[in-house]
Amino acid sequence: MRLSQRHSWRDWVMLLALTLMWGTSFLMTKIAVNGLPPDLVVAGRLLIAALLLIPAAWLIATRPAASGRLWTFYLLIAVFGNVLPFSLITWGQTLIDSGLAGILMAIMPLATLGLAHFLVPDEHITRYRVGGFILGFLGILVLMGPDAITDWAAQDGQLLPMLAVLAGAICYAISSILARLRPASDALFSAASTISLASLMMVPVLAWSGDLRLETPPATAPLVAVAALGVFATALATIVYFHLVKSAGPAFVSQLNYLIPLWAVAVGMVFLGEEPKANHLYALGLILCGILVTQLERRHGPRQRTQREPDAR
Repeated sequence: MRLSQRHSWRDWVMLLALTLMWGTSFLMTKIAVNGLPPDLVVAGRLLIAALLLIPAAWLIATRPAASGRLWTFYLLIAVFGNVLPFSLITWGQTLIDSGLAGILMAIMPLATLGLAHFLVPDEHITRYRVGGFILGFLGILVLMGPDAITDWAAQDGQLLPMLAVLAGAICYAISSILARLRPASDALFSAASTISLASLMMVPVLAWSGDLRLETPPATAPLVAVAALGVFATALATIVYFHLVKSAGPAFVSQLNYLIPLWAVAVGMVFLGEEPKANHLYALGLILCGILVTQLERRHGPRQRTQREPDAR
């Protein structure tokens, strides 16, 4: 992908910061679920992010006029952009490596393009998108292995958690479409509103699951990991993301689709001693090639399309 020379060093710093924060979120989640129940990890990161974003939105965000339609979109984005994907991915990472979760998440931009064909006016399937979908689908098949369809106990019990993470990626894709279709509103106010709603939704989930009743006090590492997820991967990353989209444009930000999975695999290997299998690396290559093929539409397609940016991790 050809990069424009007009982007300032601040844009590159913000892109690197987002790669680090969102790419490392898989590592932090893996550390957190080793000492805390998954639902408690999700609720903790959402609550911390809400406590940071609400004052910021109150001070500097432009509050939109009260609208039932806008708040309906906020509610749906809270479900598909926070509660469901956080819960699915966090639970999945109790059983699979952080790097593998990062590879599965790379399918999100391809899923977004597919959903846009059905849900967004004037967005249609093109030969570039079909090619990207085929490569991405082949990557998922390679990742899950040849026995995935016939043997649900394959992959040493990892098939179901892999499907959970994949479902989380599709939830992010749905959230991306909802964010695009929502009525115009301040980005920071939208982020604070959706994350606050998601935090409230986790209250009955925790009450039902009983995850608040810990048998032993948690260790320091999982608590620090949850705090890092809330402060950096959820709250700060959201603010940096909106600034970068405004400064450099969505096409520049779309490079995160390549960088985050690679970083997630790397930090999992360095800090957790994870060893990706050969099929994991082949799958990552196929999925990233699929994303690259869809990017070619910008240069050779008949009409210029706006790039899909990754959602918050």
